[in-house]
Amino acid sequence: MAISPLSGAAAIVGIGATEFSKNSGRTELQLACEAIIAALADAGIDPSEVDGLSTYTAETNGEVLVARNCGLGELKFFSRIGYGGGAACGTVQQAAMAVATGVADVVVCYRAFNERSGVRYGLGQHDRPMDSTADRAAYAWMTPQGLSTPAQWVAMFARRYMHQYGATSEDFGQVAVVARKHAANNPAAWFYGRPITLEDHQNSRWIAEPLHLLDCCQETDGGQALVIVSAERAKTLTGTAAFIKGAAQGSGKDQHMMTSYYRADISGIPEMGLVGRQLYGQSGLSPADINAAILYDHFTPLVLPQLEELGFCARGEAKDFIGDGNLEIGGRLPANTHGGQIGEAYLHGVNGIAEAVRLLRGTSTNQPDGVDNVLVTAGTAVPTSGLILGAA
Repeated sequence: MAISPLSGAAAIVGIGATEFSKNSGRTELQLACEAIIAALADAGIDPSEVDGLSTYTAETNGEVLVARNCGLGELKFFSRIGYGGGAACGTVQQAAMAVATGVADVVVCYRAFNERSGVRYGLGQHDRPMDSTADRAAYAWMTPQGLSTPAQWVAMFARRYMHQYGATSEDFGQVAVVARKHAANNPAAWFYGRPITLEDHQNSRWIAEPLHLLDCCQETDGGQALVIVSAERAKTLTGTAAFIKGAAQGSGKDQHMMTSYYRADISGIPEMGLVGRQLYGQSGLSPADINAAILYDHFTPLVLPQLEELGFCARGEAKDFIGDGNLEIGGRLPANTHGGQIGEAYLHGVNGIAEAVRLLRGTSTNQPDGVDNVLVTAGTAVPTSGLILGAA
């Protein structure tokens, strides 16, 4: 039985996306509008009914511009969440709280960017103009040490995890191999029809040891949107809804933006543990009740501690959990069935939430049997968020 009044009070009823490419040839505003209109059509809801929007602080498409260009109605609610990909599930939490409390009736979550042909997040901090913000001051402790890109920041965590638990580059590579296997069967994925072997992973060039190229997510142009309404409204629509059984955010003690090196232990992700405890507490579910997962895979090493923090295995045992085939279709926890950000697209995690909806609808291109509850995570090594989506 649900413990939180938020659990089951709202649902995702529409998903929509553009194609995923390396050069969209369109503005980010057009990408956002295409995804939003597609999501509303999927839900069977007219744009004029939308009265709320939720997105990222990193989003370049302002709410008023989106509303005007999509033909939305008057907006009664709009919110933005920071920390990059850590915001993914948090935008849905905001939407769920808005509709559950009657603040808004129809809320759209959206993310759109030209992350390959435009501003490339993977380039890091080195060429960004100096300013006097607190965030920039925090990065100033890292950049003189040559730590200026996301891959370099994560490499520090990965190396410590390897030292502490005996994990290897091959263990990280198993994550990439499974993601690309799933992407190869997904026509929407950039790497459709292009699986890799562990040998391919090991032979790919170094980015920041111990990270190979194939340990890193893509850079993607595209857009994705989700439509959230109350549970009561969802039951009146013809499509299959994904009910939001749990929605949480989390920032751990001594949290930094991908550089939480001053903690006593840097081989875990305590903020994800905090999110997991909230999700299970809100929903009344446990890890044993989760049938599939969408795990944020911007870098493969951070998938392993997610499994541990969320209770699917003990600390240090994720390499064996993955090695035993548990992330495969037919395994204990089929994961990233769309191909993840490694294989499908990097949309700051929103495309993963859409895949969770497809899993509950039974329409994934890599559909496991018996999916009633799906756990979704957002960006790791940053303040983050998560969801448990379930069938009615």
